[in-house]
Amino acid sequence: MAKVKSAFFCQNCGAQAPKWIGKCPACGEWNTYVEELIAKDDKNSLPGTSNKKKTVTVRALKDVEFQENQRMDTHDAELNRVLGGGLVAGSLILIGGEPGIGKSTLLLQLALNLKERRVLYISGEESEQQIRMRAERIGEIPEQFLILTETDSGQIFSILNDVEPEVLIVDSIQTFHSPFVESGPGSVGQIRQCTAELMKYAKESGVPVFLVGHITKDGSIAGPKVLEHMVDTVLQFEGDRNHIYRLLRSVKNRFGSTNELGIYEMLGNGLREVQNPSEMLLSDHEEELSGIAIAATLEGMRPMLLEVQALVSTAVYGTPQRSTTGFDTRRLNMLLAVLEKRAGFSLAIRDVFLNVTGGIRIDEPAADLAVVAAIFSSSRDIAIPEGTAFTGEVGLSGEVRAVTRIEQRIKEAEKLGMKRIVISKFNKGINPKDYAIDLIQISKVEEVFRRLFQ
Repeated sequence: MAKVKSAFFCQNCGAQAPKWIGKCPACGEWNTYVEELIAKDDKNSLPGTSNKKKTVTVRALKDVEFQENQRMDTHDAELNRVLGGGLVAGSLILIGGEPGIGKSTLLLQLALNLKERRVLYISGEESEQQIRMRAERIGEIPEQFLILTETDSGQIFSILNDVEPEVLIVDSIQTFHSPFVESGPGSVGQIRQCTAELMKYAKESGVPVFLVGHITKDGSIAGPKVLEHMVDTVLQFEGDRNHIYRLLRSVKNRFGSTNELGIYEMLGNGLREVQNPSEMLLSDHEEELSGIAIAATLEGMRPMLLEVQALVSTAVYGTPQRSTTGFDTRRLNMLLAVLEKRAGFSLAIRDVFLNVTGGIRIDEPAADLAVVAAIFSSSRDIAIPEGTAFTGEVGLSGEVRAVTRIEQRIKEAEKLGMKRIVISKFNKGINPKDYAIDLIQISKVEEVFRRLFQ
């Protein structure tokens, strides 16, 4: 007979306490403790796992045989890039994102692409008919694609032992409930327990497991923070419903880099991989317009050209507005202060609006020079010469600093037909004769105006 007891859990970090307390000692949040009933099993074992006692031995690290992880090809170049080259056996992958952004579509498309693998798709949110209808819209359904609509982990693990899938997809972890915890689905105890059961199953069987996670209103994955510590990889699926592009970022990855980015285009028949995002993110204009600059940026190992738009106008109200989309507002304020101090631009009484097209967010400082050029152009209402790209970091003293992997940025601009690129003079080892594109090297931010607008 299972023993039932209650405990209090922090809804923010998952810390446990024997009684209710106002402030969590682990994360410092107030009024986050909720009482939950816990069922302790006499056998103290998880469902779907072996109950045999293992012999525990201590080994020297040098005696451990190293084996390179054999990665499974997902037949999705963008997903392979973000995962670090493919699926690792026994890995636990958590995908989070806003409702309706395309998490289920991405994983359903993955299951349909793995035609040679036995894939089990467990859904706690949709019926079998709904999944079949979406699968018909995306593509051809393979023979080994299996679905299960169940939320009880006890029954699920008994089925897993019979089916023995090669890839497991769980949609979503917040809908699952374990008989070991008496609280309702979606609670801290249930999410932690179900994730622990799936983690143990993945490590013992070597089956890669995908988990879909809901997010809260502030954008973080719902449930205890310990959930992200338990899994091997955390992917964030981002995008704007008003745009067709979707971004897949790696927040945590034990088997690869966290700097990679996958870009998809949402269509009526599913998600399409965007192999060359630079061509998609650059707009075509019938005539030259002021306030538009092209930034040569990097997302992980991928070079991209992005269009930065700026609008500088007279402030209608007493306090000038500073609004950005896809760029850090505090960094924009810093660049405006540099322009006012070092370049003599009077921007204190002007409204400044900045936008990065395509719903992309720029995080690296190499886009500073393009932002400055766009503000220059809009303030003087002079269009930047067509075919000009910018890359460089602007310092507080107005100097243009060198950026990393400048060769990749130059080659990307050259490939897309740019005529010239403005870079820092402090980038070493650059020979202009090696490129068909003109290199404009500057050291101060005020040189941008003299070299391009006069």
